[in-house]
Formats: sequence, C-alpha cells, structure tokens
Amino acid sequence: MIVIDTNIALDLLVFDDPCWVPLRMALAAGELRWIATDPMRDELARVLGYPLIAKRLQKGAREPSAVLAAFDAQVLAIDAQPVRAPFVCKDPDDQIFIDLAVAQRARLLSKDHAVLAMRKRLATLGVAVSPTF
Repeated sequence: MIVIDTNIALDLLVFDDPCWVPLRMALAAGELRWIATDPMRDELARVLGYPLIAKRLQKGAREPSAVLAAFDAQVLAIDAQPVRAPFVCKDPDDQIFIDLAVAQRARLLSKDHAVLAMRKRLATLGVAVSPTF
C-alpha cells in the first residue's frame, strides 16, 4: 500500500509528470494500492481551485471534477484515522498523510520538506518516506 500526498497526486493527475510513469504503471497493474481518506480528497479538491492549478486544468481542457473522478477511480478509500501518529508534522496539512501511512504501515510518497524531515522518525514506525518512486 502507498499513501501519496497532494503534490504528487497533482503530478499524476494534472501535470502528467513523466517521472511518475513507473508509479502510474504500478498502480494500473495493481502492483500497488493507493490508499486515501476523504480529507485527502477534500484537500485535492481545494488545491484544484488554486490559480496556477486552475490555469493548468483550463489549458488542458480538464475540469476539476474529472481530476477528482480519476482520483476516486485509482484510490482505495480508507476511513480517516481517528488517532494521530506519535510524530507531528510542522505542516498541519501533511499530518493526514502521515497518520494514514503510520496506521496502515504504508509507504508515503511526498516532496514536502516537512514530511521528508521526518523520514528517520517515521522509519522507526515502519513507514518509508520518499520523494521518488
């Protein structure tokens, strides 16, 4: 199982970043299960309204609803984790990703510096954190 933060979800679903082709292929082949919670989906929906993202969607003639539909089609929805991980992220927006990764002992993909700074501590809980696939 894998938890994917919003920035990487945008790379996959909006920017079609070629560096994520191996991840996209692993997800499509069922080699990995992308797990997410409703708050993660809500964050993605919020970010899709940011001017830079909205401009990119418009350029590609894509609607935010289509991006959310692609997200829904690819993720395995998990109930939000009621218990916070023992380590708290400096960026509160990233805590939901950490909590789910810890609860599910899933790999966490994130480019966020606050999350990456927690690598060693999260490894003690069985969570591998990486900015690349």
